[in-house]
Amino acid sequence: MVGFYCQVCRQTFFEGKGHIYGKTHQERLKRILAKFYEKVKEARKTIKNPAVVKFDSTKHLVNMWCHCCQQELLKHTTNNNVTVLHGGLLEHMASAEHKKKTGAFWWECNADQKLKSKFLVSEEEIEKFKTEVAKALDSYEEKEDEYIKQQAAHIREVEQRRLEILQSSIEPESAAGAVCGEPECGSQEPGNSSSAFSCGYIGPVVEEDTTLHHLEEPNWEDVTHPLTFIGHQDASMGGNIHSGATPPWLMDDPEEGSSAVKQIGPSHEEFVKHKELEKLRKLPPNRVGANFDHASQTDAGWLPSFGRVWNSGRRWQSRHQFRAEEGANKSGQKRKKDDPCKEKKKPKQEPWDSSHNS
Repeated sequence: MVGFYCQVCRQTFFEGKGHIYGKTHQERLKRILAKFYEKVKEARKTIKNPAVVKFDSTKHLVNMWCHCCQQELLKHTTNNNVTVLHGGLLEHMASAEHKKKTGAFWWECNADQKLKSKFLVSEEEIEKFKTEVAKALDSYEEKEDEYIKQQAAHIREVEQRRLEILQSSIEPESAAGAVCGEPECGSQEPGNSSSAFSCGYIGPVVEEDTTLHHLEEPNWEDVTHPLTFIGHQDASMGGNIHSGATPPWLMDDPEEGSSAVKQIGPSHEEFVKHKELEKLRKLPPNRVGANFDHASQTDAGWLPSFGRVWNSGRRWQSRHQFRAEEGANKSGQKRKKDDPCKEKKKPKQEPWDSSHNS
């Protein structure tokens, strides 16, 4: 028996076409048609009132799947400037190819014939849709023209305001040029903001001397110039670091003399001492000898209370031995061989210690 491939279940069945009458097939078919009808219903609402919006590549370049034709199509119609929402789906549903494939899909899948007309668009509906789209496009273009006119008027208003502010800032400069008597000052173009200063005029002259040292400082608060006056810079001290002068931290100290070198920061000895202290801080604070005073003075007769290292006998005997040797060295006498402190006691042999018996 030849296998039958079901588009709804996406499986091949070898028991013939009787699969389309089964319960599982009919339930899957209802779910697919219900989901597809939601998109078709939304598109049908725009037949009488189509929506024309500005093109957006992220929203309007959307594809959808037609279950009747088993192919992918563009949901909206656009020319990369204007988009007609759901235009692509409506045109596809009105095509002759879609009608033919929808009839075949209904016959092969055993769908309800009453629902078939809901997935088709008649010629009258598509013609009405095209007429309404033309009207919507005209309305959209009128709105765009009005918006462009408003933006142009706003730009002209801003430009006029800018020119008025520029003209008001140039008028005081023209008046200053008329006072100085130079014909070039008043004949400069309005766009040249340096016309008032081309003649070298600064302010009213107090005396007949024309040197800059005898000129009165102008009242810069009354001048409506767009630049900010920060005052005259005093270069009598040789300038500053921005003009190439020596920074103050590299200049010689007059109190210490020209040959003295100003020390910045700690000395080398202090730095080494600081590094040693940093190493000690990392050690445990309660370690042995942490609080020992290394600066304390001890004499030659100092002896620890625990005596010296011993191998046999008692601990206190090592202390007497050390004192005896110290006394013999001071008097120049030799240590006697029969010194009782040097006698070694033999370990007491226990009867159960078999190592000594052997």
